[in-house]
Amino acid sequence: MFENKDLEEFKHYIKGKYVAVIGMGVSNTPLIRYLMDLDANITVFDRKTEDELDSSLCEEYALQGVKFSLGENYLDNLNGYDIIFRSPSMRPDHPALEHELNRGAILTSEIEMLIDLCPGKIIGITGSDGKTTTTTLIYKILVEDGYHCYLGGNIGTPLFARIDEMKPEDIVVLELSSFQLMTLKKSPHISIVTNVSPNHLDVHKSYEEYIESKENIFKYQKQGDIVVLNFDNDITREMANLAKGDVRFFSTKVKLDDGVILDSGMIKVSTGKVRKQIIKTDDILLMGAHNIENACTAIAAIHDIVKPTSIVNVLKTFKGVEHRNEFVRELDGAKWYNDSIGSSPTRTIAGLLSFNQKVILIAGGYDKHLDYTNLGKYIVDHVSTLILLGQTKEKIKNATLAEIESRAEDIELPFIECETLEEAVNCARKCAKKGDIVFFSPASASFDMFKNFMERGNKFKELVNNL
Repeated sequence: MFENKDLEEFKHYIKGKYVAVIGMGVSNTPLIRYLMDLDANITVFDRKTEDELDSSLCEEYALQGVKFSLGENYLDNLNGYDIIFRSPSMRPDHPALEHELNRGAILTSEIEMLIDLCPGKIIGITGSDGKTTTTTLIYKILVEDGYHCYLGGNIGTPLFARIDEMKPEDIVVLELSSFQLMTLKKSPHISIVTNVSPNHLDVHKSYEEYIESKENIFKYQKQGDIVVLNFDNDITREMANLAKGDVRFFSTKVKLDDGVILDSGMIKVSTGKVRKQIIKTDDILLMGAHNIENACTAIAAIHDIVKPTSIVNVLKTFKGVEHRNEFVRELDGAKWYNDSIGSSPTRTIAGLLSFNQKVILIAGGYDKHLDYTNLGKYIVDHVSTLILLGQTKEKIKNATLAEIESRAEDIELPFIECETLEEAVNCARKCAKKGDIVFFSPASASFDMFKNFMERGNKFKELVNNL
């Protein structure tokens, strides 16, 4: 009978300790329940008031001895704790946290404790684009091959509360954001960086800090561990110089002697110039060059521990993840697609390149302080009508106008500015004719109008389905 000695040691340590949990969001709610069962003295800190949180949940926790510090000055009472679990959105260098750390508190998070205490193999995936699709592909291929797996991190449900059931032969597949990686001190056994481009600069102090947080996914690996890197991305290619584990590259542009490559319409595993065919790109159900990259990434990570048939079966049948180039409906001959995950210019560019015709693009949202200059070129080349809303609408419009002005040719590209997503959908309905494609890919975050990209995508689908 397997016994997770590290986990038992943690349970013994945490009993009676004073524990601060920062944020009562999705990742921390199961954590709070788990810690309650271990007899920890828990205080939940959250900027929201009890009315803004789930009041019934707060009442349930309070009856079991959990204390609360809520509202605008919620961190004023952060003093005297043994261990602090931060939410991914809380910067680790917040003055209130630093004060407690200098006093001797331990700072961690739900995902860090999972990585520390999990007895099985961990596969971690990060990157600016393609994380969720790649993570899902890896998980589905492993399950197809017969492995017992867990899917979590920045996708699915928080896993720390399920750690008691995990065994050494299990595999945990985690999507990891830059925020989750910032304080990581232990790296997954197989670490993947899909690509790196500017993102989340509204939270990170600099692009350099953002890159460094991504590097944490493999920084603490040991000899024999594996890091999968994108050869076609300058930043990830250079990361190989920092790797302590075995480096595996993938590329859709270069015929590498060693790595996973795209060659003559076929994904192949190249080893010492011997190329093993895996699957034709035409057989992959997911559309778009970016999804060919995602397939290559997944294959690079696990091709040596699964059967080729398992890879092929999943790639031939996987329709994609919700809110990622998701087909919604066809209305009067026009097709509508939801790409609410398109929260940065690079994501939207990848989406535009998935179609073999110009599209009606609905874009704009919360401003993460990203550069939209390059997006203008792709809008001019791939968009027939541009419908804009949100904080970034002027940035996107100006980038597109600058691109039009830089060209000698006469370019006709209608602009429509809207105040709400409902107005934008109605405008697109009026513009769309038979054979058109309406593509909702904001190139921006959702926080100006919605809680997250999922709520935004669901609202778009609801509006489209109600037309």
